[in-house]
Amino acid sequence: MITESILTCPKCGFQQKEEMPENTCQFSYRCGGCNETIKTKDGECCVYCCYGDYPCLQAQFVGSSCCSPD
Repeated sequence: MITESILTCPKCGFQQKEEMPENTCQFSYRCGGCNETIKTKDGECCVYCCYGDYPCLQAQFVGSSCCSPD
């Protein structure tokens, strides 16, 4: 399992490596470049599945590109 992902801001392109939470999906993220609050896209479980170079741990575990929120 890959526990870190590089998030890329869709607004300014700023990239930041972040440790992914183990037991939950992260629905928003504050960009360190433009200070914009980035939220998930419709149908996606978390910001890592939307904007990361690796999907969240839950998606990695089930083997899909995105897990479904519970």
